[in-house]
Amino acid sequence: MIEGISIYDVLTVTTILFFIGLYGFLTRKNLISILISVEIILNTSVVNFVIINTYLYPDVLQGAVFSIFIIAVAAAETALAVAIIINLYRQISSVEVKDTEIMKY
Repeated sequence: MIEGISIYDVLTVTTILFFIGLYGFLTRKNLISILISVEIILNTSVVNFVIINTYLYPDVLQGAVFSIFIIAVAAAETALAVAIIINLYRQISSVEVKDTEIMKY
């Protein structure tokens, strides 16, 4: 473990960040802000995988492998979400959630 930092400290920080991301996801009205909140949630899960793996099995890299997989999925999800948001902006000139409800098909 890192000198002077316990697993409880790291898990406390990641829990706070997770709930900040969840709050942002549930309360924001801008699609970009919602995407950033989802990324915060995914990044806290990555940190949890690494820190728990380091604490339980310091010689095994399974947590790091899962973290790389989550980062790759998050990058693909972000690219797809940004493409969708750009397409929505071109059609309705807004990235607000309420404006997407009136979109014509």
